Amino acid sequence: MKNHKQTIRKIVGFLNNPDEDGGFWLPNIQRPFVWSEDQICRLFDSILREYPISTLLVWKTTSSIRCRKFIDNWKESLRLIDFYVPTNNKRKCLVLDGQQRLQSLYIALHGSYEGRELCFDVLSGEIAAPDDIKYKFQFLEPNSIAFPWIKFKELIFTQQKKREIVERIKVDAGRELTTLELNKLDDHLDIVDRTFKMDEAVIYQELDSIDAPSLYTDDDVVEIFIRANSGGTRLGKSDLLFSLLSSSWDQADDRMQELLDELNCHGFDFSRDFILKTCLTVLDQGARYEVDKFRKAGVREQIEENWAEIADAVKDVLDFVRGKTFIKCDKALPSYLLLIPLIYGRYHFKESWRQAKDVETYLVRTALAGAFSGTPDQLIDSIVDKLRELKKFDLAEVFGVIRTKGRSLDITEDRLWGMGYGSDQIHLLFNLWYSFNYTPAYDNNLPQVDHIFPQSLLSSVKMLNPDTGRMSLMRFKGPERNQLANCMLLTQQENGAGGKSDTPPDAWFKDKPAEYLEAHLIPTDSALWQLDRFEDFITARKALILEKFKYLLASTSTTAANA
Repeated sequence: MKNHKQTIRKIVGFLNNPDEDGGFWLPNIQRPFVWSEDQICRLFDSILREYPISTLLVWKTTSSIRCRKFIDNWKESLRLIDFYVPTNNKRKCLVLDGQQRLQSLYIALHGSYEGRELCFDVLSGEIAAPDDIKYKFQFLEPNSIAFPWIKFKELIFTQQKKREIVERIKVDAGRELTTLELNKLDDHLDIVDRTFKMDEAVIYQELDSIDAPSLYTDDDVVEIFIRANSGGTRLGKSDLLFSLLSSSWDQADDRMQELLDELNCHGFDFSRDFILKTCLTVLDQGARYEVDKFRKAGVREQIEENWAEIADAVKDVLDFVRGKTFIKCDKALPSYLLLIPLIYGRYHFKESWRQAKDVETYLVRTALAGAFSGTPDQLIDSIVDKLRELKKFDLAEVFGVIRTKGRSLDITEDRLWGMGYGSDQIHLLFNLWYSFNYTPAYDNNLPQVDHIFPQSLLSSVKMLNPDTGRMSLMRFKGPERNQLANCMLLTQQENGAGGKSDTPPDAWFKDKPAEYLEAHLIPTDSALWQLDRFEDFITARKALILEKFKYLLASTSTTAANA
């Protein structure tokens, strides 16, 4: 293993550049870029403060490993498959550890983040605690950049002399700079030159498979990658599993992205993590993540060989969910993991799946009761064992397994009232309540959970503080303000600009027809809409909610007695 040092400006010049010893690229086994704007800004603050930025690990090879370019103009909507380069046997260096740092440098010094460019406040630099920001960086829209902000890349790649840069900044300032400001500016330009252009601050270790092909084989490098990344929190188990899958199946990333695109176009948010866990389960490897499972002979090959059937099973189950229940989007599905037993049944027992009964009951009950919350791997495996034994889906048997694992299926009144603002289940409950399609074409048009008595209004109600004798204590705490009986569902148009917002209920409901009040289960006695009757309103509305959902609570009791 060789150690190398380079300046930051030089190392950034290696990225995507085949003329620099083949260039630096990202192998297929690397996960997507995940750093936020704030993390990138903190990296640049650290560099100017001359903090170490850790060692990189690269692999020099001529192997035809699939790889991709570093992204210059980063956007959330980008797809990694659009940055893959044709496989080749040319000399190249693949980054095994350090992607997030290098990608951040490339975005900041060669591109943009969602169209915004990295800027430096040339008058920042005050003394700060180690955990605070000293040198201020921010991504700004190009047309909004103004003194004291300056595009940082212009300081790194400029051909101007320092005095010329200073004169340009003075002109941009539009005023005379003080002596203190000029001194600070002069110091900062020196620091930028030193840390980015002069100091060899980047250290990278190089695994050389060109000069030592027997020392670092492709399998060795995958193992090194996993060990280098599994020691911290940079990669999760699913990333490590996928790295093993990708190393033996060139099209893994393409096939995975195609499936996720197809699933998520319906308003869901399925992840690679879910698909990998599903693959392990349907291939009878168990739901628990273990890297050794993907090292077992034949597992990766089985996934590749059966990918089309696995994908069809996932899509078929999702089609059932969307067509037969009120679970229409991501917000209404508190846990995706409850789908895995259904996918297993569809994959292995296709004909009996077509005749399965009470699947809707399984979906709604387990979702509302939170049966798959926490870490349900053992539960999934136990249900799968039962399905394998029965060779079909049987609701009573499945519910029996769930109960033997200590998971509750009871939807009690207490649990119902726990489904308030911000809970995992409230959108599913409102899907059942309002019975309409929850998936508009544009995410921002999703229906919105809103407080009937606005938070700001309830927060203004005070009660006596016995210690001070003053009316200074907030009367209605968060749980009271956010309770289910104070929540309703509004369309984006109703709750947007010019809509309800913080309108008190007496003003909002006064002109609403009876059908509107009935749909939202609003007590018709308008006296209850006054702020001083909030508690009476809650009592009356709880009675209406219980009446609407008594079928659900009653069916729970009945099923529990019969199970």
